[in-house]
Amino acid sequence: MQKKMIAIIAVIVVLFAALLLANNYKNNKALNDNENPYGTNDLDQATIDQLDNPLYGNQILPDELEEKVENGDKLTVYFYSPTCSFCQKTTPYLVPLTEDLGIDMKKLNLLEFGSEGSKYGVKSTPTVVHFDDGEVVASIIGQRTEEEYTAFFNEFVLE
Repeated sequence: MQKKMIAIIAVIVVLFAALLLANNYKNNKALNDNENPYGTNDLDQATIDQLDNPLYGNQILPDELEEKVENGDKLTVYFYSPTCSFCQKTTPYLVPLTEDLGIDMKKLNLLEFGSEGSKYGVKSTPTVVHFDDGEVVASIIGQRTEEEYTAFFNEFVLE
Protein backbone atom coordinates (compact mmCIF):
# COMPACT_ATOMS: atom_id res chain seq x y z
CA MET A 1 0.00 0.00 0.00
CA GLN A 2 2.80 2.40 0.89
CA LYS A 3 4.61 1.71 -2.42
CA LYS A 4 1.44 2.58 -4.34
CA MET A 5 1.08 5.84 -2.42
CA ILE A 6 4.71 6.78 -3.15
CA ALA A 7 4.21 5.95 -6.83
CA ILE A 8 1.06 8.12 -7.00
CA ILE A 9 2.82 11.02 -5.30
CA ALA A 10 5.79 10.64 -7.67
CA VAL A 11 3.48 10.74 -10.70
CA ILE A 12 1.76 13.86 -9.36
CA VAL A 13 5.12 15.58 -8.77
CA VAL A 14 6.28 14.69 -12.29
CA LEU A 15 3.02 16.01 -13.78
CA PHE A 16 3.32 19.31 -11.90
CA ALA A 17 6.95 19.65 -13.01
CA ALA A 18 5.95 18.99 -16.63
CA LEU A 19 3.17 21.55 -16.39
CA LEU A 20 5.56 24.13 -14.96
CA LEU A 21 8.12 23.48 -17.70
CA ALA A 22 5.46 23.69 -20.42
CA ASN A 23 4.18 26.99 -19.04
CA ASN A 24 7.70 28.44 -18.83
CA TYR A 25 8.39 27.30 -22.41
CA LYS A 26 5.15 28.93 -23.61
CA ASN A 27 6.00 32.22 -21.86
CA ASN A 28 9.57 32.28 -23.15
CA LYS A 29 8.34 31.57 -26.66
CA ALA A 30 5.80 34.41 -26.40
CA LEU A 31 8.48 36.81 -25.14
CA ASN A 32 10.93 35.84 -27.88
CA ASP A 33 8.49 35.49 -30.81
CA ASN A 34 6.75 38.82 -30.32
CA GLU A 35 8.06 42.32 -30.08
CA ASN A 36 8.46 43.02 -26.39
CA PRO A 37 8.25 46.80 -25.93
CA TYR A 38 8.73 46.65 -22.17
CA GLY A 39 12.50 46.24 -22.06
CA THR A 40 12.30 43.34 -19.59
CA ASN A 41 11.28 39.70 -19.54
CA ASP A 42 10.03 40.00 -15.97
CA LEU A 43 6.43 40.62 -16.97
CA ASP A 44 3.13 39.71 -15.38
CA GLN A 45 1.37 36.78 -17.05
CA ALA A 46 -1.52 38.99 -18.17
CA THR A 47 0.94 41.26 -20.02
CA ILE A 48 2.66 38.27 -21.65
CA ASP A 49 -0.73 37.05 -22.85
CA GLN A 50 -1.28 40.38 -24.66
CA LEU A 51 2.11 40.65 -26.39
CA ASP A 52 0.83 39.30 -29.71
CA ASN A 53 -2.45 41.24 -29.61
CA PRO A 54 -2.33 44.21 -32.04
CA LEU A 55 -4.78 46.15 -29.87
CA TYR A 56 -2.02 46.52 -27.29
CA GLY A 57 0.74 47.71 -29.60
CA ASN A 58 2.03 51.28 -29.66
CA GLN A 59 3.21 51.09 -26.05
CA ILE A 60 5.02 53.96 -24.39
CA LEU A 61 7.45 53.46 -21.53
CA PRO A 62 7.39 55.80 -18.53
CA ASP A 63 10.71 57.50 -19.39
CA GLU A 64 9.58 58.23 -22.94
CA LEU A 65 6.25 59.58 -21.69
CA GLU A 66 7.97 61.84 -19.18
CA GLU A 67 10.35 63.11 -21.87
CA LYS A 68 7.52 63.88 -24.30
CA VAL A 69 5.50 65.68 -21.61
CA GLU A 70 8.54 67.71 -20.52
CA ASN A 71 9.21 68.62 -24.18
CA GLY A 72 5.63 69.90 -24.46
CA ASP A 73 4.63 67.41 -27.16
CA LYS A 74 0.98 66.87 -27.99
CA LEU A 75 0.27 63.35 -26.86
CA THR A 76 -2.70 61.11 -26.12
CA VAL A 77 -2.13 58.19 -23.75
CA TYR A 78 -4.39 55.29 -22.80
CA PHE A 79 -3.61 54.15 -19.25
CA TYR A 80 -4.86 50.59 -18.83
CA SER A 81 -4.26 47.31 -17.07
CA PRO A 82 -4.45 43.87 -18.70
CA THR A 83 -6.33 42.62 -15.63
CA CYS A 84 -8.91 45.43 -15.64
CA SER A 85 -12.27 44.08 -16.81
CA PHE A 86 -13.37 47.55 -17.93
CA CYS A 87 -10.19 47.92 -20.01
CA GLN A 88 -10.78 44.49 -21.55
CA LYS A 89 -14.23 45.68 -22.68
CA THR A 90 -13.10 49.17 -23.77
CA THR A 91 -9.93 48.43 -25.73
CA PRO A 92 -11.62 46.48 -28.59
CA TYR A 93 -13.59 49.56 -29.68
CA LEU A 94 -11.36 52.37 -28.39
CA VAL A 95 -8.21 51.39 -30.29
CA PRO A 96 -9.92 50.99 -33.70
CA LEU A 97 -11.73 54.29 -33.08
CA THR A 98 -8.45 56.15 -32.58
CA GLU A 99 -6.99 54.49 -35.65
CA ASP A 100 -10.04 55.54 -37.72
CA LEU A 101 -9.69 59.12 -36.43
CA GLY A 102 -5.96 59.17 -37.19
CA ILE A 103 -4.96 59.58 -33.53
CA ASP A 104 -1.60 58.14 -32.49
CA MET A 105 -2.78 56.99 -29.06
CA LYS A 106 0.04 55.58 -26.96
CA LYS A 107 -0.67 52.93 -24.34
CA LEU A 108 0.84 52.66 -20.88
CA ASN A 109 0.36 49.39 -19.03
CA LEU A 110 -0.24 50.21 -15.37
CA LEU A 111 0.03 46.56 -14.36
CA GLU A 112 3.73 46.83 -15.22
CA PHE A 113 4.21 50.51 -14.36
CA GLY A 114 1.56 51.13 -11.70
CA SER A 115 3.06 54.13 -9.99
CA GLU A 116 3.49 56.05 -13.25
CA GLY A 117 -0.18 56.90 -13.61
CA SER A 118 -0.33 58.93 -10.40
CA LYS A 119 2.15 61.47 -11.83
CA TYR A 120 -0.54 62.42 -14.32
CA GLY A 121 -3.58 62.21 -12.06
CA VAL A 122 -4.59 58.72 -13.15
CA LYS A 123 -6.37 56.97 -10.29
CA SER A 124 -8.19 54.19 -12.13
CA THR A 125 -8.31 52.37 -15.43
CA PRO A 126 -9.19 52.81 -18.17
CA THR A 127 -8.18 56.45 -18.46
CA VAL A 128 -7.30 58.41 -21.59
CA VAL A 129 -5.24 61.56 -21.04
CA HIS A 130 -4.40 64.21 -23.60
CA PHE A 131 -1.26 66.27 -23.01
CA ASP A 132 -0.18 69.49 -24.67
CA ASP A 133 2.56 71.96 -23.81
CA GLY A 134 3.63 69.87 -20.82
CA GLU A 135 0.21 69.85 -19.21
CA VAL A 136 -2.77 67.55 -18.92
CA VAL A 137 -5.36 69.20 -21.16
CA ALA A 138 -8.17 66.73 -20.58
CA SER A 139 -8.88 63.19 -19.49
CA ILE A 140 -11.73 60.75 -19.74
CA ILE A 141 -11.99 58.19 -16.97
CA GLY A 142 -13.67 54.81 -16.88
CA GLN A 143 -15.40 52.69 -19.45
CA ARG A 144 -17.33 54.97 -21.77
CA THR A 145 -19.31 54.53 -24.94
CA GLU A 146 -17.76 54.92 -28.35
CA GLU A 147 -19.79 58.11 -28.79
CA GLU A 148 -18.38 59.59 -25.57
CA TYR A 149 -14.82 58.81 -26.66
CA THR A 150 -15.51 60.30 -30.10
CA ALA A 151 -16.80 63.51 -28.49
CA PHE A 152 -13.72 63.65 -26.23
CA PHE A 153 -11.33 63.21 -29.15
CA ASN A 154 -13.19 65.76 -31.28
CA GLU A 155 -13.15 68.35 -28.52
CA PHE A 156 -9.65 67.94 -27.12
CA VAL A 157 -7.45 65.96 -29.50
CA LEU A 158 -8.60 66.81 -33.02
CA GLU A 159 -9.15 70.50 -32.38
